[in-house]
Amino acid sequence: MSDILDIFKRQGALLEGHFLLSSGLHSARYLQCARVLMDTTIASDFGARLAAQLKAKGVVPDVVVAPAMGGIVVGHEVARGFGCRSLFTEREGTTMTLRRGFALEKGETVVVVEDVVTTGKSTREVIAVVEAAGAHVIGIASLMDRTSGKAGFTVPFEALMQIEVETWDAASCPLCASGSTAIKPGSRPTA
Repeated sequence: MSDILDIFKRQGALLEGHFLLSSGLHSARYLQCARVLMDTTIASDFGARLAAQLKAKGVVPDVVVAPAMGGIVVGHEVARGFGCRSLFTEREGTTMTLRRGFALEKGETVVVVEDVVTTGKSTREVIAVVEAAGAHVIGIASLMDRTSGKAGFTVPFEALMQIEVETWDAASCPLCASGSTAIKPGSRPTA
């Protein structure tokens, strides 16, 4: 697993500073997966690894669904590893939905794929979209798991790596207390 972190470092994807996460929490480290996924060889390898990890647990879906923006590339590559369709959800206002003519058939099996799972909020929003369509989530995958294995998903969850990154609410953030201002590097609006 240290090879995964080495790749993130080499690609300039493990950022140090003061970050405002989508959850509203603050952190001194941020994983910018887009910096890793811009390399098509790495993206393909990571997608194949995640598909293999899920296959080893007996998870083989009809379709992969990922949230935009961060999950699109990794979702596509995991779907390639399974040889199935790749769809993504988007927000309409604050609601996650399938757009662009994407649809799920009732009874289809789905793996939900993310770049990083921090709180699991986006993943749970995608699961709700899948279930509303009458499809069934049978697995979840992400490049990085920041929950320390405590995401609480009820289906198999595979990540290439678990990483612990300390977070704080704004009131208890030592970086804020030192006068630093948090920047928002992600694509989702903050909570």
